[in-house]
Order: sequence, then structure tokens, then C-alpha cells
Amino acid sequence: MENTDSILSKNAPIIVTGAAGFIGSCMVQYLNEQGYENLILVDDFGVEAKRKNWEGKQYANIVERYNLFDWLQLHEPKIDFVIHLGARTDTTEFDYAIHQKLNVEYSQDVWNYCTSNHVPLIYASSAATYGGGEFGYDDNHEVIEKLQPLNPYGVSKNEFDKWALKQINQPPYWAGLKFFNVYGPNEYHKGRMASVIFHAFNQIKKDGLVKLFKSHRPDFKDGEQLRDFVYVKDVVKVIDWMMQSMVNGQWTNNANGLYNLGTGKARSFYDLAASTFKGADLEPNISFIDMPEDIRDKYQYFTEANMQKLRNAGYTNSFFSLEQGVDDYVRNYLSNGKIW
Repeated sequence: MENTDSILSKNAPIIVTGAAGFIGSCMVQYLNEQGYENLILVDDFGVEAKRKNWEGKQYANIVERYNLFDWLQLHEPKIDFVIHLGARTDTTEFDYAIHQKLNVEYSQDVWNYCTSNHVPLIYASSAATYGGGEFGYDDNHEVIEKLQPLNPYGVSKNEFDKWALKQINQPPYWAGLKFFNVYGPNEYHKGRMASVIFHAFNQIKKDGLVKLFKSHRPDFKDGEQLRDFVYVKDVVKVIDWMMQSMVNGQWTNNANGLYNLGTGKARSFYDLAASTFKGADLEPNISFIDMPEDIRDKYQYFTEANMQKLRNAGYTNSFFSLEQGVDDYVRNYLSNGKIW
């Protein structure tokens, strides 16, 4: 199924939502590097901390998030593809109404636009939908209704997945990607929600040590909590491969649906921190602190993507190992404050 001969023109008009954010801005950079510049970037561009993520990119238009559908109606552009990465991603935001508006209703509007205009769609779901992992981490459509996410963000992502699967009217081709723990460049603006690597690097720079959360479960040692960490450069590569497959006839309606996007290999936070030290050419110096009480009962101790579905769809590329991804991120971006 893998094929580099795409019929998607380099001049293809592509909408990328969340384009000023972490994954969205990396997506735009990757597309630019593949020769795509006729991009319509959608986001809240009034957030000054995100400015450096998008101002150096090549694009045709920038459109404020709240104005997108009015803009589309006014200009009636021919859109060849939509990559919908925009979302409220704060897992500590407990006002569900905010997540409902941005992660469910806005996504429904994007879906309906793509359906009405016969535009293929890839959108961001999340591994947060899996909750405590009671039903495993299989991107099986049968389990979606049973899932019990641990926070309003995860609930909103699962609600949209459930809604999408029930729709009779659909975009011609579509996929919802359940991102696991994505890390990498362009997350400088994310504050508390930035990756552990980002926070670890800054702790190392400031204090020469990294503080990890203690385990509050007897079956996990301190620092041995396990997550599926996936490098953002792999994430955007998968999205591009899916996009090419959808437009060059290699994707069928049977392939439409939800897909895990991790590495398929859970790793410990201790390994993550140790790799961050190594990327900075330092010996590990790691201590443990109590987990904040507001997230203690909402915390995932183990996530690991079952990646078989993506492999069955034809994706054959390997993924960055944790050590490789962290090393690239620390040496080439964090150490000099560089944007990708």
C-alpha cells in the first residue's frame, strides 16, 4: 500500500487546523519540506506565545479558528484535504462545556464541511479516550462505546469518535488518530501541558536534576509508570502517508475509521528522564515527588498502543526509539530553543 507516487499536487489546497500549536505547526513544517505551500492555516493566532511556531512557515492563508466556516462560505475555495489537529488539549481543564464546544461541536462542523464538499479528512483523537485501560488499548470500533476516559478532555475526544462512527454521511475517506504521548519541538507555549521531556530539560538546566512523580499504586515503582511516547516527527509522517494513500486510490472505505498512533512500545518515565540527561551529555540525577492531588485519581499508569491496525493498512516505516527521539529533540531543538 505504500507508494511515493502521489497524485496529490504540490499546489493542493490543504487546511491544517491547530496550525499554530505543537503538532499542527510540525505538520505544516513537514508539508513545507515535502513541497506543499498552498496551505490554509487555522488557529487562534492571537496567542503571542505561539507566534514563532507559524510565522516562518510557507502558507497561502491564515484564518482565525472562529471565522473558518464563514471564510469558506465567502471564498468557496476548492479544498483537497483537511488535517484537523486543533483542539482544547488541557487535561486539567475540568469545565466540560469548553471541551464540548471546541473538541466536539467544532469537529462536527469540520466533518460536515468535508462530507458536503467531498474532502478527505484526518483528525486528531487521543489515547486519553482509553481511560484507565480497563478495555485495553486496541483501536477496535466495538470498544469505543464502553470506554471511560478519566478527564473531560478524554471524554470530549471519545464523544466525537462515537459520533463519527455513527454517521451515515461521511467524508469520502477519513481517519481519526488516537495520539499517545506525543513529544517534540514547538511545544514551548504549552506550559504545564508540555511533555515530560520539555519539563525535564528545563529542570536540568535550572537545578541539575529531574523530579518525577512518585507512584501512588503498589504495583508500580516510582518512575516506572509506563507510557507509549511517540516522537512528533513520526506522527506527521504517518499523517502524510495516510493523506497520500487517501488521494492516490490506495485507501478504501473499509479503511476509514480510528487508528492508534504510538510506537507500540511502552517505556518508563525514568528511561525518558535518563535519555534527556544523555541528550544533554550529563549523568542522570533523578528524584521523586508526590503527584498533585488534582490529577492523582485521573492518572494513567500504563498506555501502550496496539499498532497492528496501522500496519495492516500498509504503513511499513519504523518509528524513532525513545532514545533516538529524545536525543534529536534535546540536541537539535531544546538546547538552542529552536523551532521546527
